[in-house]
Amino acid sequence: MKLSFHGADRDVTGSCHMVEVAGYRILIDCGLFQGAKELNEDNAAPFGFDAAAIDHLLLTHAHLDHCGRIPLLAKRGFKGEIVTTGATCELARLVMLDSAHLQEEDARRQAVKPARRGAPHAAAPLYTTLDAMQSLGLFGRSAAYGTPLEIRPGVRATWYDAGHILGSASILLEADEGGATKRILFSGDLGHAGGPLLRAPMTPASADAVVMETTYGNRLHKPRDASVDELYAAITAAFSRGGNVVIPTFALERAQEILFFLNQGISNNRLPPVMPVYLDSPMAISATDIFTRHPECLKPEAAALFHDGHDPFHLPGLHLTRDTADSIAINKIRGGAVIMAGSGMCTGGRIRHHLKHNLWRPESTIVFVGYAAQGTPARQIIDGAKSVRLFDEVVAVRAGISTIGGFSAHADQQGLLAWRNAVAGVKTTFLVHGEQPVMQTFAKLLQGRVEMPTPHQQFDL
Repeated sequence: MKLSFHGADRDVTGSCHMVEVAGYRILIDCGLFQGAKELNEDNAAPFGFDAAAIDHLLLTHAHLDHCGRIPLLAKRGFKGEIVTTGATCELARLVMLDSAHLQEEDARRQAVKPARRGAPHAAAPLYTTLDAMQSLGLFGRSAAYGTPLEIRPGVRATWYDAGHILGSASILLEADEGGATKRILFSGDLGHAGGPLLRAPMTPASADAVVMETTYGNRLHKPRDASVDELYAAITAAFSRGGNVVIPTFALERAQEILFFLNQGISNNRLPPVMPVYLDSPMAISATDIFTRHPECLKPEAAALFHDGHDPFHLPGLHLTRDTADSIAINKIRGGAVIMAGSGMCTGGRIRHHLKHNLWRPESTIVFVGYAAQGTPARQIIDGAKSVRLFDEVVAVRAGISTIGGFSAHADQQGLLAWRNAVAGVKTTFLVHGEQPVMQTFAKLLQGRVEMPTPHQQFDL
């Protein structure tokens, strides 16, 4: 059995790992590298393996950095089966089609200036909407939590609820080879236990090797109750100054959780009873609809709210903004509104327009509620930049900036360590999906052999 690493190696995005066993090649995730513009070259580079030779792709969840290169994989020859949970399949469809659309738009914008000069241009999207649509036909069987699924003769996979986003999972891969059974556990992204919607991450009893994420392996999150209080305080303060609250929001899970807490704040008289809230993200709107169709992925108490007719995402002043014209109209609002839009790291999407109209205004507040990778505009603002470039324009940072860590969909150091320690029999732990200094800190807490793979590094197990 061989295990090789082709993404999220001493980095936080682009998750992609391959297992070769019993004559089969099985990929775990195929994600997009995200962050600075230079990563476009990384995304377009060779995978480090032959896409056409992959037999199966097992998908942990639908975030772009885990599924975003699937259309490219298919474009380069992959014709195998993609297996994942039902909820992840639905969400991945949204994410990949949205990614393809954004890449087509970026390519068109990059081609405009050379075209005006009459110069040749080579701007092309990584993949197109048609490529994404064709890759959707490769999604096959649906996995159920806790039920082993035979991938190939002698090779089984079991999805365990990771509590990260709807449908997310850790995957235990078991393979019979040479008269013995080997078990590798891939964590995917692990959730922050104690959230209002999803269950805590689950683990199998044992594994020979673990490949695990370390996004927050060097820190603890703020308590969630304190974070909710901080959110309410940020909204109240901005409204008192006559400004808006702009929340860069990940469309999957984060948008729904923030809507849940805004609903609670209104019900508990912590927020104005009719507060204009704009969910300015077609993908987040569709993802919210998908939540209602998958109660099997929710905590029982959260699922019960839908059955009782009390939609936890509904607010008296909620506006669901799909059309571009309606999104543009939001920028005329000078104060008293909560504006939620993607992307969460401010690398693209409608949030950049809202930042352009609010970031320079001292009366407004920008609230960050998720992870921001190095090189992204979100990270620049969080780290104290005096200005950022948006649409080829330098915009001053004068708004209030609030970073609330307790809403993270990732487990913190304590949660990661508890999850890893719950798995018995582990001989080697492979750390991925984390910045290198963070991995080094987390590695010191682990017993046994610990590896931090480099890109395309291979191990014999």
